[in-house]
Amino acid sequence: MKQLLFILIGFFQLIILGCVTKFIPVIEEDQKLLVVEGLITDQPEVYSVKLSWSMPVGSKPKVMPAGGFKVQVQDDLENIYGFNETSDTGTYSSDKETFQGVVGRTYTLQINAGSDASFHYSYESIPVEMKAVPPIDTLFYEKVIINEETPTSGPVEGCQIYLNSFDPEGKCIYYRWDYSETWKFEIPYNVENQVCWITYNSAKINIKNTSVLSEDRINRYPLYFISNETDRLYVRYSILVNQYSLSQEEYTYWEQLNSITQDVGSLYDIMPSSIQGNLFCIEDPEQQVLGYFSVSAKTSSRIYIDEQFRGPVNHYKDCYGNTYATGEFIPGLNVYRWIYYVGQGYVETTFHKECADCTARGTLTKPDFWVEN
Repeated sequence: MKQLLFILIGFFQLIILGCVTKFIPVIEEDQKLLVVEGLITDQPEVYSVKLSWSMPVGSKPKVMPAGGFKVQVQDDLENIYGFNETSDTGTYSSDKETFQGVVGRTYTLQINAGSDASFHYSYESIPVEMKAVPPIDTLFYEKVIINEETPTSGPVEGCQIYLNSFDPEGKCIYYRWDYSETWKFEIPYNVENQVCWITYNSAKINIKNTSVLSEDRINRYPLYFISNETDRLYVRYSILVNQYSLSQEEYTYWEQLNSITQDVGSLYDIMPSSIQGNLFCIEDPEQQVLGYFSVSAKTSSRIYIDEQFRGPVNHYKDCYGNTYATGEFIPGLNVYRWIYYVGQGYVETTFHKECADCTARGTLTKPDFWVEN
């Protein structure tokens, strides 16, 4: 009797599970909104404005560039600076020879439909003043013990990168940072492409508000932690940190965006489209525009790290000694194989190119800024 009862329970569970269908909520939200990412600074560099279209709720995430627009920036002296669309559709770049932001000036982004566009809307940002930003006072790192030494294994160390900043005039108050990290790595075998470099740009939102502090000072801000699960610290590592000034409105924008990226996300969380940026549609003010046009002064600082850290990951633990890159093409599989000679007369084949060629992960070209220790 008990066996029959268990069979019946299992049968009904199968029926219930088989009736589960995907639920896509009906949300009153435009299916196609313009998304704007733009930043100009006071540094002599090329500025970019990226335009794309938002994806409908429930659809598979993918970038939909918005090309064919006429993009320009106007300052409070009525100077107009054009941005030309690059070969990368939806990316519009300035000419650094003719346009450089100036602290104290106010800038407005203007986006107009091109002559061949199938849409007829124009967009504009509210005027944004470029506020001054102090230099980064100190950029430094400290070793962190991840795992203590045990009778069977040694200690494992990571690296915490900090920064200090101070504005004696107390005018900046709202800060944002991003960074670009580059590290040199080396394949431990005698192969042709043995030494390469990897560069990654930050994706994390780093912001700080000093308005509640007695002075505009930032001490030991924990910018970035490097664990032992990477080979960043194995040979030589460098990080370039950029510090930006923000208005209170832009700080609020980044704060709200950060709360969304940190949350797990559910039907009742704040939708990204609910975050108010600083752009609007001229012809239809009710039409929402996503994103933000940032106008920020910028200061930068770079450090190199050469110190040895204990317990880093070994990317080549599954590779064999005496490694040779053959580049032998295998018809049908559309791949190359890489052969390892592991002892006399013994040959093993693998498809892991990173064991024999560093360009599988990085580039042979040494960065212009790179200096050896």
